[in-house]
Amino acid sequence: MRVDARSLISLWGIAALLGTATLAQAQQPPDETAFRALYKQLIEINTTRSVGSCTQAAEAMRARLLAAGIPAADIQILAPPDRPKDGALIAVLHGRERSAKPILLLAHIDVVEAKREDWQRDPFTLVEEKGWFYARGASDDKAMAAVFTDSLIRYQKEGFKPRRDIKLALTCGEETSDIFNSVRWLTETQPTVLNALFALNEGAGGELDRDDKPVALQIQAGEKVYQDFALEASDVGGHSSRPNKNNPIVRLSAGLAKLGAHNFAIALNPATRGYFEAQTKLVSPEVAADMRAVMKNPPDEAAAERLWAVNPGWNGSLRTTCVVTEINGGHAPNALPQHVRANVNCRILPGVPIADVQREIVKVLGDDKISVAATGEAGMQSPPPPLSEQIMAPVRKVAQSIWPGVPVVPTMSTGATDGRFLNASSVPTYGLSGMFHDAEGSHAHGLNERIRVKSLLDGRRFLYEVVKIYANGGE
Repeated sequence: MRVDARSLISLWGIAALLGTATLAQAQQPPDETAFRALYKQLIEINTTRSVGSCTQAAEAMRARLLAAGIPAADIQILAPPDRPKDGALIAVLHGRERSAKPILLLAHIDVVEAKREDWQRDPFTLVEEKGWFYARGASDDKAMAAVFTDSLIRYQKEGFKPRRDIKLALTCGEETSDIFNSVRWLTETQPTVLNALFALNEGAGGELDRDDKPVALQIQAGEKVYQDFALEASDVGGHSSRPNKNNPIVRLSAGLAKLGAHNFAIALNPATRGYFEAQTKLVSPEVAADMRAVMKNPPDEAAAERLWAVNPGWNGSLRTTCVVTEINGGHAPNALPQHVRANVNCRILPGVPIADVQREIVKVLGDDKISVAATGEAGMQSPPPPLSEQIMAPVRKVAQSIWPGVPVVPTMSTGATDGRFLNASSVPTYGLSGMFHDAEGSHAHGLNERIRVKSLLDGRRFLYEVVKIYANGGE
């Protein structure tokens, strides 16, 4: 066989690339190589509602726990009989003191739908590219699910015997709770399964500046309540050539304009106050002054407006918000409308009754011909868990060893996680990952979901160490 010079150069190039990849893999600690394989396997098992199976993913993780030596009696997969694909993995690493309440490591393994034709890469093939992992679930929430599973394996192999049990729960349905949710089902039907002193969950990461330097590590305590309201107006209708004074579209439009201009009262809780106090040390002097102004009694509304312009998320942390998300009305282009309906989505501060928000919406509309009714399941009310020294001290200790000088910042989630079910069932639940993101975020729920390789590996180290401290701690 004849080989010309160009072919030789190509062969040498391939060999060099293979050699570099082999060298890079060889330089990884063995436990990191094993973690990457676990993460890849979990990512590449499709767990979407439409065609996926959480049970398949749970079985794959169970096999890894069994291979590490965790007894089969301490691992179970639970699902309702009529939902065989919605299995949740529950595993326990037993501690020295059976009387000590366990800690719970919670992560959901279901993911949001993803269409291959919309993505730059196959969403269900883990791709590592230029320091990033790309895939559906790369961040939300298979990053934490993989880390928690990996940590349990490492503890078992090391012979780590904590004071209290460590429970692992990889659950299903967080992204589609209106259809089925493992955590809600377990708390309602088998409450002892998830019972714990407290739980660690998704809901907070870390903040990177424009130079990818860590500036704040977040810990989430509490979340807002999700609630939709239907606003409706009706009339007898008629021919469009005979308009009257009671056009439902006009009435509802006027009411929605009032609601859009309305601000609910500012109300800070310990988590949000702690967040803004920490942020005053990280932002410009002008922004810091506005943050201090909204923490006063009474809060400065003008300062809140300026903060809203800088970061809409800050406004969501300060108050209940209600926003129009859908509108539907009329039945013909040449007829007076008979009916119009709008959906208003509210994110309600913890501790504020849904009925109070409904009454405030009615008052703002000021029109008795517009009905206001809560729709869907009632939002889950749950009190924010306390940020005690028992929780905060281990976080600060481990964070200081990994990210010296980076402050720990409390936050309140303006979205929703499975923590709402656990908090409501008296299991204090905290969002804590140690996984840092830039301002663009992880693209969770969107196209080309991603996480920095370094962020994932740093989060793995952080959670492994902080869980050890928690598991040996006192009541």
